[in-house]
Amino acid sequence: MNLPEQTFTHHPTPEAQRSTGASRLNLLHALLHRTAAFLLLIGLVGCAVNPVTGKRELILLSEADEIRLGIQTDRQLTQMYGVYADPELGSYIEQLGGQLARLSHRPRLDYSFKLTDTPVINAFAVPGGFIYITRGILAYLNSEAELAGVIGHEIGHIAARHSARQYTRIQLAQLGLGLGTMISERFARFAGVAELGLGLLFLKFSRDQEKQADELGVEYAAKAGYDAREMANFFRTLDRMTPDEQKGDLPSWFSTHPNPRDRVALIRARAGEWFQRLGLKRPRIRREAYLRRIDGLIFGADPRQGFVRKGRFYHPELKFQFPVPAGWTLKNSPTQVRLIEPQERAAVLLTLTEASDPASAAASFIRRENATVILNTPAKVHGFRSHILLSEVAHQQQVIRILSYFIQKGNNIFVFHGFTNAARFEEFQPLFELTMSNFRALKDPSILAIRPDRIQIRRVPHTAPLQSILKRWKVAQNDYQTVALLNGLPLTHTVAQGTLLKIIQRGQ
Repeated sequence: MNLPEQTFTHHPTPEAQRSTGASRLNLLHALLHRTAAFLLLIGLVGCAVNPVTGKRELILLSEADEIRLGIQTDRQLTQMYGVYADPELGSYIEQLGGQLARLSHRPRLDYSFKLTDTPVINAFAVPGGFIYITRGILAYLNSEAELAGVIGHEIGHIAARHSARQYTRIQLAQLGLGLGTMISERFARFAGVAELGLGLLFLKFSRDQEKQADELGVEYAAKAGYDAREMANFFRTLDRMTPDEQKGDLPSWFSTHPNPRDRVALIRARAGEWFQRLGLKRPRIRREAYLRRIDGLIFGADPRQGFVRKGRFYHPELKFQFPVPAGWTLKNSPTQVRLIEPQERAAVLLTLTEASDPASAAASFIRRENATVILNTPAKVHGFRSHILLSEVAHQQQVIRILSYFIQKGNNIFVFHGFTNAARFEEFQPLFELTMSNFRALKDPSILAIRPDRIQIRRVPHTAPLQSILKRWKVAQNDYQTVALLNGLPLTHTVAQGTLLKIIQRGQ
């Protein structure tokens, strides 16, 4: 929240100076007390032995604490971003992940592997053994050996307790894990999500930690019998991409995984060492088996879960629409839609609630937030039974004014919260009302019938350069570069007859 700047000159009286001196003394005592408590905490937790290096290091999270934090994060991430609706593919990820986890330096952890429903290209590891693979990253992998390397890399972060060490570093610096702004905190609060766990997803590992995770990923993949050299292919693909190609609501691989120097050479060298150590003569790649697994995978954003067109947000699956204020940023996830004013002075959040009716949902919000009610009235919004609430909530040193619409459509209760500093509310109220009061049913057959793009697997009939094959298959020319990236090949590469390739099957 950007508060208006105030400039003034103040000359304290002697009484005020004495008061200020006392306040400073109290602050000093508080800091000393806090420091003593923190040192006591360090003493109680002690130095833990790193399972990978065998060295003792200061970590403020016990293994039990890691697991509790992981459970909290898992619940929040699943709530916000959803699990991809393909149980067979999800089970495949779990089985492969479990096989690799049993070969790790922390095999007794109860690991969890989930396939998240987001086009962002990334994989995440949070404390306690929780690992997430996005459907976005699956589209750019080209063999089971590559997938094993990526999963092994994330297991490596957990085995070496990298997230726990990041948490400790931040706590020692006395910094919070949240984004630190009113907008992000209120989004989390109003959506019933705490920032602590999800904040771990936005932490960037160090280059040394990335290097160590690469080495561990190679080790675990090789021990499972895979050709760990294949892991380098994915990093070559990433090197050909730009951060702009990975925009999304979750952070991308670029923002959470720095690229150590000589990564590809290191992976290939370590893989060779493990092949010799294990006597691995014919390591598995399983390219075709993997590609068959992802045939039909949704590629890119799923328009059935919501999209913006000509200033309106449409949701074909839940059959609703509403206007988006011009210039505002919209971020869509399976369980919420967020609209943010360009200068981040105001925002709108749309979620679903489990309340039985709009009035009950409003009452629940008032109790939960201890809100001061200004207006509380039933209403109709384009034929839907609704409830309008205008309230204020204290937030640190300011008062947040919130305009809320609770709208019943079928069995769902949709909840809009438009919020800003109380002093600015009149400025943004018309935009809040424009968005919320124009929530209505979606009836356009062409939009209701829209379908997502998907990965399609085809076998090459004749040996030819990739570009020639795509032309023969009537792939749109503006898709050539994307398809080349998906397959990890340059357009000039000669593809042998019988090779399986990925193309994009456009939904509409």
